Amino acid sequence: MRVIGASGEQLGVLTIDQALSKAQEEGMDLVEVSPLAKPPVCKIMDYGKFKYLEKKKQNEAKKNQVVVLLKEIKFRPRTEEHDYNVKIKKVREFLEDSNKARITVMFRGREMSHRELGQKVLQEIIEDLKDVAVIEAAPRMEGRQMFMILAPNPKMLQVQRSRAEAAARAAKFAAEPDGPPTPATPAQVEAAPAPAASGPAAGT
Repeated sequence: MRVIGASGEQLGVLTIDQALSKAQEEGMDLVEVSPLAKPPVCKIMDYGKFKYLEKKKQNEAKKNQVVVLLKEIKFRPRTEEHDYNVKIKKVREFLEDSNKARITVMFRGREMSHRELGQKVLQEIIEDLKDVAVIEAAPRMEGRQMFMILAPNPKMLQVQRSRAEAAARAAKFAAEPDGPPTPATPAQVEAAPAPAASGPAAGT
């Protein structure tokens, strides 16, 4: 097997006994890092520390993953104005959090003969949310339901990212102990005392 030392140096091709002996001399472990290589590659390392660092990397990767949720908000063909406004507010907040929304209009009984009312509701929703949403799945019927899927408007997401970056920079700047000197205003310059005269006093 090919063996790499704890500092990354190449120790050459060694037998298993030789590699284990080298690892024991340094008080470390022998870990196979490339089993499919010919010959296989092993590295002398602190395996406990290696596992800790790998887990830390995985946790950091999870933090950076963007998780997009899909939430369903249900309407009726004749949803009352107050209920409509409350639901629109919820959809807006959901989209502003970079998630997607399934908007469903539910029909009951004779309402199925007035599908145009459901289309009207969906068009109103599209109009009310056009600043934060784009249509990912156009309105269509599925059984006794008419639905569409809205996704966050990319322009809105870009604005949010820019604001977040600006806020992060401002927070970093505020955390600095001194920060760059603040330039004096004209009023501060005028109010500052005149410098003392150098040399002998007048009249002496």
